[in-house]
Amino acid sequence: MENPLLLFPQLNISASKDKSYYKVMKSTIKEELLEKLPKFCCRAKQKRNRLSLLLQKPEFHEGDHLAKPENLTKAGSVSPEEAVKWGESFDKLLSEKAGLDAFTNFLKTEFSEENIEFWIACEDYKKSKTAHELLPKAKTIYETFIQKDAPKEVNLDFHTKEVTSQNIGQPIITTFDRAQNMVYRLMEQDSYPRFLRSDPYLNLVKGRNPSRPTLRRRSRSFTVNDFKGVRPDFTVW
Repeated sequence: MENPLLLFPQLNISASKDKSYYKVMKSTIKEELLEKLPKFCCRAKQKRNRLSLLLQKPEFHEGDHLAKPENLTKAGSVSPEEAVKWGESFDKLLSEKAGLDAFTNFLKTEFSEENIEFWIACEDYKKSKTAHELLPKAKTIYETFIQKDAPKEVNLDFHTKEVTSQNIGQPIITTFDRAQNMVYRLMEQDSYPRFLRSDPYLNLVKGRNPSRPTLRRRSRSFTVNDFKGVRPDFTVW
């Protein structure tokens, strides 16, 4: 019996015997890889930059429990009445230490704590008593929160960044006012409403402590001795 002849029209049998055919295919594949290589490198660089940014944040290493919503504030440290007052205004929330701590921990769950840290740094900056104190503080704030690729860079428009950078050489008390007000409005309009809707805050208002599990009373275990001298009452059946 003769072997059947199988035809594969998609294969160019004549071309496969030609060495030049392999050279052309090899060159084509090499060119395609070279074209895609920059894209792969760019993506890898972006991933390394994101990881580097996270590693620069001390909160990324220390106390990962702070990022958990149930640890919004210390157990039993805030009364429901006090928590309700936080909802009256954003100013009221930040004016109380417990409220500021709770809001800071909430922002950590959203990985946006640089906003409140910048606001706090600006508040401390404005408490400087002498002009000699302003320069080192201004430089630290600028390098940490404002300059391009800063470890905790906040979201500011180009004009605000330019004006702030021009005043760093000779800082005054109001050097960061424009940037601080912008970050303040961002938190007030964006993060603060979500904070008030969050489960940890609502639990504080209701007097609940989500970090402490509800304890159920364990039922007493009976032993054989408990049933000595007791006759079964079959009338209940």
